[in-house]
Amino acid sequence: MRILVVEDEKRIADFLCRGLQGAGYAVDEALDGASALDHIHSADYDMVVLDLMLPDMDGMTVLQKIRNRKVGPPVLILSARGDLEDRVKGLEQGADDYLVKPFAFVELLARVRALLRRGQPAPEKLQVADLTLDCTRRKVIRSAETIDLAPKEFGILEYMMRNKGRPLSRTMIVEHVWDMDYDGLTNIVDVYIRHLRSKIDDRFPQKLIQTVRGIGYMIEAPEKAADQGIERQV
Repeated sequence: MRILVVEDEKRIADFLCRGLQGAGYAVDEALDGASALDHIHSADYDMVVLDLMLPDMDGMTVLQKIRNRKVGPPVLILSARGDLEDRVKGLEQGADDYLVKPFAFVELLARVRALLRRGQPAPEKLQVADLTLDCTRRKVIRSAETIDLAPKEFGILEYMMRNKGRPLSRTMIVEHVWDMDYDGLTNIVDVYIRHLRSKIDDRFPQKLIQTVRGIGYMIEAPEKAADQGIERQV
């Protein structure tokens, strides 16, 4: 899951980014409206956390431009404007939720998770063969055995399982799991795939993570991958 934080106060922006990254999300940061719109036009976000008082344009303008797109992510407004009129206006203009500053991070995180669940038509429990991933409880089980994953490992596995049977390039994986540009991250993706294989594949007879020659990786039950002519490579 990838989140864009639009906040002009650097201290608050860094606090939000660290907290959301610690919760397992990939996070990009924009300190003004123009940068926010550049990010939104260049990448697909699962959610936007938007401050209203930006130095170059009103946050409502940013919200309007997001809503003018055919497919826009859910938007959580984060603002010191706490009057009822401001909250109603934000929701009427297309925000999905409105949180007033100062706030507790645990509440913000709960609202982020609720909006992401609402925006995800996919089930909260994903399954490929005997591998199950519980998105809400962040648990991974294979053949009744619980598997502990680091946040980035969980993020990659969730992205792959939501797209099971679909080959994913390294670029696609980076853009949805990491919060930095793709340049130089090819080896990191390969390293994390090796880590995932060691935890969810190596001790089991069926190998689920497949290497797709010339593209990247895919997760699929072995018999289906074989039907597509895809071989697992270590």
